[in-house]
Amino acid sequence: MIRRILFLGLLFILSDTVFGQEAERMTGPVIKDFGPVFRVENPDFKTDTTKTYKVVFDIYNSPEDPTKINSSINTLARFLNMHAGAGVPVEQLHIAGVVHNKATHDVLDNVGYKAKYGVDNPNLPLLVALEVAGVDLYICGQSISARGVNRAEIHESVGVGLSAMTIILSLKDDGYQLIKF
Repeated sequence: MIRRILFLGLLFILSDTVFGQEAERMTGPVIKDFGPVFRVENPDFKTDTTKTYKVVFDIYNSPEDPTKINSSINTLARFLNMHAGAGVPVEQLHIAGVVHNKATHDVLDNVGYKAKYGVDNPNLPLLVALEVAGVDLYICGQSISARGVNRAEIHESVGVGLSAMTIILSLKDDGYQLIKF
């Protein structure tokens, strides 16, 4: 019985060493400090590098901890890095994010965020990196009013629309595909 337990223990250790190696997350190639992804070698479903990808992300949740970046916003950087890393030219990647609901405060400038949470907005470097990379961010005008946000406190890289519904519908009419979390 003890031999069996020792054998199983050794097998478990060896399998963890041989098979349990974690893949390394990589940053870039477009946004260096955000959106880390894993390389997938020889996927069965091949990424079409000749296709133009037009996607709109529905961003409505926010982390409980105001010192953490919004992972849904970070997903825009992940999408960009992942596809560019897979060989899709950046000019063929059209990415938009529509912020509303709980995520509304995550796109405030630092003054507004600090007034609300007492800490600097951890999303600001990400918002700037997305803007530099050509990603479009919009915020729902209805959420601004419903959440008592002063429009002047919205970060300058974020455009305001009538509603998240209107922005998403309009982008879908322009050929964007919706990715909802």
